[in-house]
Amino acid sequence: MKVLVTGCAGFIGARVTEFLLDDGHEVIGVDSLNTAYDPRLKEWRLDRLREREFESRPINLGDRQALADLFAKEGFSAVINLAARAGVRPSVMDPGIYYETNVTGTLNLLELCRAGGVGKFVLASTSSLYGDAERPFTEETPTDRPRSPYAASKKAAELLCYTYHQLHGLDVTIPRYFTVYGPAGRPDMSIFRFIRWIAEGEPLTLYGDGRQERDFTYVDDVARATVAALRPAGFEIVNVGSDHPVPLASVIALIEGLVGRKANIERHPADPSDVSATWAVIEKAKRLLGWEPQVSLEDGLQRTVTWYMDNRELASVLNLG
Repeated sequence: MKVLVTGCAGFIGARVTEFLLDDGHEVIGVDSLNTAYDPRLKEWRLDRLREREFESRPINLGDRQALADLFAKEGFSAVINLAARAGVRPSVMDPGIYYETNVTGTLNLLELCRAGGVGKFVLASTSSLYGDAERPFTEETPTDRPRSPYAASKKAAELLCYTYHQLHGLDVTIPRYFTVYGPAGRPDMSIFRFIRWIAEGEPLTLYGDGRQERDFTYVDDVARATVAALRPAGFEIVNVGSDHPVPLASVIALIEGLVGRKANIERHPADPSDVSATWAVIEKAKRLLGWEPQVSLEDGLQRTVTWYMDNRELASVLNLG
């Protein structure tokens, strides 16, 4: 199968690309290498992929003509759209770029899939859609009250996918990811920041009282679910989480133990765009994808801390956003 992976230099995109290559698929990647977070980490991931039989192109999803030329040349069997502007708080400051990438970019890809007869589309989505709905979250939990422009943009992308499924028969699977972490993770996310701040003896910024809970999901588990989502489904939305919410304070304590150093916590009021807790029901993923998480939080954090220490020269100087 020839697969287009957008956002191939991203945290999840790079691992999905590796898994696809391991499975014998032909992969073409696109990534604009924008500065949403430090591009040095994106280049580090790409350098690893370039050691494999893999091609990538520096294309922005807003460049419809460049995408059209790529589709016409390559003849893809499937598209995995992992390119996105992510992050709740930054989307409040600059919502326009989120709409351009997450909505217009998705629309461009869907239209090219329709025109080119591409049979399968996988859209990465987010647990942020659930907002402060009653936990635990099933795929039927209402998602019509997003608390950030980021969540709203991903909801709009989901709706476009459904429209193209209904009108044009495009086979679509939408995994909703829950707080992904792991080696070479995004430096603007909590796990990377907590490890960096504790390891380097820097003040650790904590919004809220630390009792807010997240359903942390290891990146390899997420990549496996994403590859499994290539199977025919019609139209399906699937939670991809650990089904095990953990308070941030507990995560900080685990990292302290792994690093061997106490955190210097600076507390700030909770951000109004943040939700208090997430929790994924994953029965549908087990049933439809044959998937469930394999890496515990303790093991995942150990691997992530090890990566940080092994790549400290880079990781310790990355811009945290």
